[in-house]
Amino acid sequence: MSAPVFLVDAVPAADDYTLDGPEGHHAADVQRLQPGETLILSDGAGGTAAARVTHAERGSVRVQIVDRRTVPAPDPKLTVVQALPKGDRGERAVQMLTEIGVDEVIPWAASRSIVQWKGPRGDKARAKWEATAREASKQARRPHLAHVAALHTTKQLVARLRNASQVLVLHEEAELPLSQVALPAAGEIAVVIGPEGSISPDELSALKEFGEPIRLGDTVLRTSTAGPAALAVLQARLGRW
Repeated sequence: MSAPVFLVDAVPAADDYTLDGPEGHHAADVQRLQPGETLILSDGAGGTAAARVTHAERGSVRVQIVDRRTVPAPDPKLTVVQALPKGDRGERAVQMLTEIGVDEVIPWAASRSIVQWKGPRGDKARAKWEATAREASKQARRPHLAHVAALHTTKQLVARLRNASQVLVLHEEAELPLSQVALPAAGEIAVVIGPEGSISPDELSALKEFGEPIRLGDTVLRTSTAGPAALAVLQARLGRW
């Protein structure tokens, strides 16, 4: 089994290090790591350090750094635009996307989204997505944390997507399947996932600035399932899986 990952503000420069705080509590009191066991310290931005536990006590572990590495960010970057779904489906989608390898998730306030993020309630909902991405990144042993962007309106989304190398809008009525779309070798690939009620005609018209929509297959997937399915196809086509 691979070593568990714990997040730190920066990879320690010294070879002896004490992991405390919430991450130290998790290492010592939840996972109950013992002297001799190994773990990975990660700054969430590609910097990692393999370490061996030398001492464990309540709330913290002391470790000896045995190796340091810097892992470059994936290229092309994979971004998923996720229309706000109802219930806890958004968090489930973020968890699966993060485990599969998404680099950024952009919450989208689509016109047909039942859920709305407004005020403190919206801040709390986004914080849950961020926490989910953080924990899923650790669970997947990722050297780079998945990022959750601020909530985007359709106008903001169109402006943001102009920075991408390629935009793939999933729609059940499209003809061209994702498996046949030519992909860029570098830059950013963005996948747009609509809400339960589908992307509205006005939104679809605005998004056609980036080309015709594409489809996954003959079946219609839930909004929380479509993104992970599309991302898995992309990972395989890019040769990462």
